[in-house]
Amino acid sequence: MKARLIATGERAPSWVAEGFAEYRKRLSHWMPLELVEVEPGLRGKGRDPQRAAEDEGRRVLAALPKNAHVIALDVPGKPWSSEQLATRMEHWRQQGRDLAFLIGGPEGHAPEVKAIANESWSLGPLTLPHMLVRLVVAEQLYRAAAMLANHPYHRA
Repeated sequence: MKARLIATGERAPSWVAEGFAEYRKRLSHWMPLELVEVEPGLRGKGRDPQRAAEDEGRRVLAALPKNAHVIALDVPGKPWSSEQLATRMEHWRQQGRDLAFLIGGPEGHAPEVKAIANESWSLGPLTLPHMLVRLVVAEQLYRAAAMLANHPYHRA
């Protein structure tokens, strides 16, 4: 099983890129994780934010691997504990499909993206910078995989 993190936004700050790379490296023993950055829609004075989200949505859909199980990161999604994420990961492994985790832009996901998502995952009610979400997702995927492997990383 492989995973792809499709994230709206480009050029992560070095501390995000370094942290993501570290967790991707650690996770590679159990589940390869690829980052695909999607160009954000144009925003600013006189621009329609809904159109920007729709443009992003088209690019996200184009970046999806075929037959992947799609998990959209979305505030109204299900908030999983680390243990619950590990349970979900075991379920996904049993399905035998690749995974795609989606991080939307400032307005969230386009309706077309929400419609194709198999699941929606919430990191909680906090508003987080989208670049930070990349790092949190990578760390939590590593933590879940480590729990399934009985690795001592997770100590709850």
